[in-house]
Amino acid sequence: MVEDTDRMKEAVPESGAPVEKEEKPRKDNMNEEEQLSEEDLKLKTDLELLVERLKEDDQSLYQPSLDQLKDSIRSSTSSMTAVPKPLKFLRPSYPGLCALYDKWNDKTLKASLAEVLSVLAMTYSDNDKHDSLRYALLSGAKNIESWGHEYIRHLALEIGEVYNDQMEKEGPSSGTPEGRESDSESSKWSSFEFSKEEILDLSLEIVPYFLKHNGETDAVDLLLEIESISKLPQFVDENTYDRVCQYMVACVPLLPPPEDVNFLKTAYSIYLSKNQLTEALCLAIRLGDESLVRSVFDATTDVVVQKQLAYILSYQKSSFEYEAVQDIIGNTKFSEHFLYLAKELNLTVPKVPEDIYKSHLDGSKSVFSGAGLDSAQQNLAAAFVNGFMNMGYCNDKMLVDNDNWIYKTKGSGMTSAVASIGSIFQWNLEGLQQLDKYLYVEEPEVKAGALLGIGVSACGVHDGDVEPALLLLQDYVTNSNTTISSSAILGLGIAFAGSRNVEVLGLLLPLAADTSLPIETSAISSLALAHIFVGTCNGDITASIMDNFLERSGSDLKTEWVRFLTLALGILYMGQGEQVDDVLETISAIQHPMTSAIEVLVSACAYAGTGDVLLIQDLLHRLTPKATKKEGADEAEDEEEEEEEEEAEVNAVTDFLNDAANNDDNAAPTESMKVEEEGDDTQEESKKVENGGEDGGDAELAKEESEEVNTVMVDELSYAVLGIAMIALGEDIGKEMSLRHFGHLMHYGNEHIRSMVPLAMGLVSVADPQMKVFDSLSRYSHDADLNVSMNSIFAMGLCGAGTNNARLAQLLRQLASYYSREQDALFITRMAQGLVHMGKGTMTLDIFNDASVLNKVTLASLLTVLVGLVSPSFMLKNHQLFYMLNSAVRPKFILTLDEEGQPIKVNVRVGQAVDTVGQAGKPKRITGWITQSTPVLLNHGERAELETDEYISYTSHIEGVVILKKNPDFEKEE
Repeated sequence: MVEDTDRMKEAVPESGAPVEKEEKPRKDNMNEEEQLSEEDLKLKTDLELLVERLKEDDQSLYQPSLDQLKDSIRSSTSSMTAVPKPLKFLRPSYPGLCALYDKWNDKTLKASLAEVLSVLAMTYSDNDKHDSLRYALLSGAKNIESWGHEYIRHLALEIGEVYNDQMEKEGPSSGTPEGRESDSESSKWSSFEFSKEEILDLSLEIVPYFLKHNGETDAVDLLLEIESISKLPQFVDENTYDRVCQYMVACVPLLPPPEDVNFLKTAYSIYLSKNQLTEALCLAIRLGDESLVRSVFDATTDVVVQKQLAYILSYQKSSFEYEAVQDIIGNTKFSEHFLYLAKELNLTVPKVPEDIYKSHLDGSKSVFSGAGLDSAQQNLAAAFVNGFMNMGYCNDKMLVDNDNWIYKTKGSGMTSAVASIGSIFQWNLEGLQQLDKYLYVEEPEVKAGALLGIGVSACGVHDGDVEPALLLLQDYVTNSNTTISSSAILGLGIAFAGSRNVEVLGLLLPLAADTSLPIETSAISSLALAHIFVGTCNGDITASIMDNFLERSGSDLKTEWVRFLTLALGILYMGQGEQVDDVLETISAIQHPMTSAIEVLVSACAYAGTGDVLLIQDLLHRLTPKATKKEGADEAEDEEEEEEEEEAEVNAVTDFLNDAANNDDNAAPTESMKVEEEGDDTQEESKKVENGGEDGGDAELAKEESEEVNTVMVDELSYAVLGIAMIALGEDIGKEMSLRHFGHLMHYGNEHIRSMVPLAMGLVSVADPQMKVFDSLSRYSHDADLNVSMNSIFAMGLCGAGTNNARLAQLLRQLASYYSREQDALFITRMAQGLVHMGKGTMTLDIFNDASVLNKVTLASLLTVLVGLVSPSFMLKNHQLFYMLNSAVRPKFILTLDEEGQPIKVNVRVGQAVDTVGQAGKPKRITGWITQSTPVLLNHGERAELETDEYISYTSHIEGVVILKKNPDFEKEE
């Protein structure tokens, strides 16, 4: 009908008056009349007669005539395959009927006529007057359902337009649209005031109609337009709530604050009222509100349901406490479940690094020919690989019960080698007994490794009131040896990530706030506290970090450890959105060049996973090369003018890329520019010596300041690239677009941007080995800049983390051969190989679960390693920071338990997840499935469902540990 009404509108001028003077339209009308069938001609005549009766003086004819008009229109709007004929024939009479309405005085008759006019207005030129809505309100909006679906959709459209107009008028930029004042008729219509209360009441009559007629999306959109989404729960029922909530949750990444939070809260209240507790819990976790989580637990007295909720929380490493199921939330059975999975999948036999390296396939033996140059480093790489590969299996062939291997590494390498034993015993407190003996050796590096390993082993496991990791580590936190104290602090950060443990806060906060300690100690203490209190906006930790920025000397703030202070502040405000504004204001008050870099990283963390397009545009703008004017200033100005003209012709993103390409010669820090700047500096120095006989101290100070500014610029650019990946994580289209941006940045960015792009690509597609991504990374891994190459190799490891991807494994083996004489690159290649085969293919670093809940602990752990790799040489020197990844790791399994907590085998279909939001009927939520028996593994983007109705699941998302109960109504088919 909409298309036909548009065609009818084209036949009438915008003023709304029917064409009378021109001959051609009259001829067309005559031809039309001639072509009408007898039935249509009779209908047209009857309708015109009814209209004529309304214009007569006899008022007794008005009501019967109006009733006949309504019946005629209603009977035709019941099935709209084309524009209904009564509306088509009555259209020329519309202005006359409007004039009649203004002339009549009887309220009942006017209301009845307004109903007819409201429907007729659909097919008449609107001219921003919103006649349908106007006359609907004047008629009292009675029985609007009888006019059909198309009419109600048209009303909903006009309601949205009117509400937005009113918002604009109430805003600071209110004003009359151009041309409205000059149009007397238009101003007459616009003088009608639409009150918000009337619009809201009409909307609340329309919403139930939409919900009843499979228009859930229309109902949500209407309430979104009038900012009344909180009114929705009263209208949903058992048949509509699921589709409504799915649509609302799918809208969240596309909404600005605070609408996104309102949508989540409304969906949460609907799920809670319909007793869908697992769905409600997922939304409560996304909202980050413990009171909402507690409400979900308190909504049921069924202990089995509470256990299922506890398993969902344990996956998030939540700090929530609920006494009845605290052992499950504290992950005390995590290792037991994982070892059951390993046994069922026949993965208990330990592997050695050579099983991954497959050096025998390399005919040239080039890997070994260069290994003698620095065998200690390669032994350390083997320890990392062994730790990643046998993670959680509590058994290996290389390190456990073999002290000699540890001494094959040297210096700080022994720290990471011992700590890898903790990785092998991850989630299992037996690892503390294995590591305890290393606490009594003389070498401080070995002792430090044992402390770090204790933290890794106890990662995420909290057994009630007793915290063995805290008891063992707390005495070493203030040790005079920096290596030992740093490892103990780092171990506490890994063990208690996400737990919000107050005892650890009291232990580490004095170290973080004490600016007399080495910056390394304060930075690691702040980082550990940030991991423990991730996303909490803790004021005490924030104050201690700010004190470090304000009170530290310039030489301290030039070290790489400052990046971790900045990151700690970002992690504290992760996912908190607008709550970070106060901190950003405080940061901007600091008189230091590094403030811009801090602002970039902290704001990116605060909006991580939101898909905020405006923030991504701002970060891209920071990455745009700035033109520098030297001698040819006029030419530069001409180039800028040409670029401004181009901006008007192409879209913003392409324009940014063109600017980068055109200005690359000017903007990139080329050698000639550096020489010019150095020449200027030397000239100024010589002038100072000639004039005042100064010793050139000011020149040295200026040089130091310029180096500081340069370092800060490197950090700002690096954080901006990572920030794009962080923000784009929450939305699929945003992720696709970000990958395109990264490709362009590799072409046009300077060396600092290029070195971070591979890591950002790895973060966007972590544990998701897409061919197009790792093929690009494989190309970048042969870059002339070794930093770009090493970061690309590590990003390949992130892409394939825990997938055993055969193609990636082959590419990494080729890279190991290619970089056999480049020890640092070979070390990173080994790390990447270990990540790809993590847990023998049973683990993942996926940041989101099937319910699209962002795991803040996982993201914080990944960011720690990626920020360290801003300077790969620093990360290779402080390789113990790689163990921060361990708190991000989780098994990607489905394990089914009965109500007593015993494992049971059930057939499930595992396939690629399909987005069914807004689709009609009950479509399948997976495609290309394979039927398997639990326990089974899930890859990125996969979803599972039970094959039969024999069991009923306590959770709607078949993921992780799932509790099932027997279906009493199930009848097995013969």
